[in-house]
Amino acid sequence: MSRLFLMFEIRFLPLVMAVVMTVAFAVALAVHPKLPWLWIGFGVAAFFLAVGLYDIWQKPSAVLRNYPIAAHLRFILESIRPEMRQYFFEDEKNGLPFSRDKRSIVYQRAKMALDVRPFGTNYNVYEPGFEWINHSIAPAAPSKEPFRITIGGPDCTKPYSASVFNISAMSFGSLSANAIRALNGGAKLGGFAHDTGEGGYSPYHRAGGGDIIWEIGSGYFGCRNPDGTFSAEKFAAAAANEQIKMVELKMSQGAKPGHGGVLPAPKVSVEISLTRGVPTGQDCVSPSRHSAFSTPIEMMQFIAEMRQLSGGKPAGFKLCVGHEWEFLAICKAMLETGIYPDFIVVDGKEGGTGAAPMEFIDHIGKPMREGLSFVHNALVGIGARQRIKLGASGKIITGFDVARAMALGADWCNAARGFMFAVGCIQSQACHTDKCPTGVATQDPHRQKALVVEDKLHRVANFHKATIHALSELTAAAGLDHPNEFQLVHISHRLSPSEVATFADLYPALRERELVDGTDNPRWRRPWDLASAKSFRAVA
Repeated sequence: MSRLFLMFEIRFLPLVMAVVMTVAFAVALAVHPKLPWLWIGFGVAAFFLAVGLYDIWQKPSAVLRNYPIAAHLRFILESIRPEMRQYFFEDEKNGLPFSRDKRSIVYQRAKMALDVRPFGTNYNVYEPGFEWINHSIAPAAPSKEPFRITIGGPDCTKPYSASVFNISAMSFGSLSANAIRALNGGAKLGGFAHDTGEGGYSPYHRAGGGDIIWEIGSGYFGCRNPDGTFSAEKFAAAAANEQIKMVELKMSQGAKPGHGGVLPAPKVSVEISLTRGVPTGQDCVSPSRHSAFSTPIEMMQFIAEMRQLSGGKPAGFKLCVGHEWEFLAICKAMLETGIYPDFIVVDGKEGGTGAAPMEFIDHIGKPMREGLSFVHNALVGIGARQRIKLGASGKIITGFDVARAMALGADWCNAARGFMFAVGCIQSQACHTDKCPTGVATQDPHRQKALVVEDKLHRVANFHKATIHALSELTAAAGLDHPNEFQLVHISHRLSPSEVATFADLYPALRERELVDGTDNPRWRRPWDLASAKSFRAVA
């Protein structure tokens, strides 16, 4: 009851004041009907009351539903954004984790608004770090077919045809039930995949009917014994669901590699407790390492078990690259056991999260581009690249972001924040407080009701469709037929106002089986020598 009172006291205070003032002026007019200022006051109060009631009734804006009347101030400031940018709306350079320009792109595409910009680029094209695609003088015709790839190696009996752009791992618990339903409903509508995150395959994923990539973390949520260990029986029972298209072992997450998952206590509701099998009202912390295996060889055996228990569906793993010899140890385990994953997802340290220590977010893990290039080349170096598909995630939101990642070796890309923006996230950075103003990252039943699933699932599908369309146009402009044809030479990077290099210069490639045959490249020889299939630790 106190929670409900607090909600009305704070969030609905402007609306309550409008009601009180309207009633007060109406009573005063009944006594003094000829006083003009009373009529003016009544008109103003009634206007705000009407605005507040409309805000609660409308469906497109969750912010207005949660903050009637008051939230209009945000939209007023946004309307004057170009003039007030330096005071209100700076981007990553001033600490925001995602630029407002990119958020605007998502909002426009989610609403299927006109996706054009006047007055040229907002970038300084001579500033170090600026990147671009080298176009063709003879562009190709844009593809009219959706870009898809087949995931599944020789040991996979149920390969999956995936879109090249999918929803990245975000757990139920971190996100609200309505957010999960909207994301998965949008995936169903748009024909792309939705990664569950390590929080488990929830009823809200099932409700949407969209294709699922089931992520299994060190907490084994959804396939967990009472003591927290992996349950093969529970895994097999859940993985048999036809909605689940792939199973993914989470080794680490970009925003907090080596730390394990954290769901703050305020968000561990009774429902979350039942879904995950953890105590209510306590921090839900996934262990930082797995208990089901302890060596690279055992890890490959576990992935083979996941594939077998799922009935032959694609099985792979996700990681943020850390010690390079550890991934090379996994590569050696592949060679020694003959067991290969069907896919690997490389998550960059720039990836987002709902809650993690500051030092981990800022200073742990390899960025996506370096990690992706390393994994791609390592697989080439052991002769396994053709049988293993690579996904990439980490601040990927635009068609250019996808094209750049595919030039570095990705077969497909995942996005989290872009799809969160599509369902209404305004990046308030209140994810860990359970007070998300848009109902996206909260378990508060009152706040998440503001997110109208039927409206937002269409925005999710729209964002995917518009981004794939942009990717199609970029691909055609480069003279290519499919984005998997992007190569390192297609992307240029400015080193200084007078120096430019292509990605081929910045990310040197290994030869096929160069690591197996013996490399003289010091950049690779040292970590390869330190790697052992029998241990994740470096060998002397």
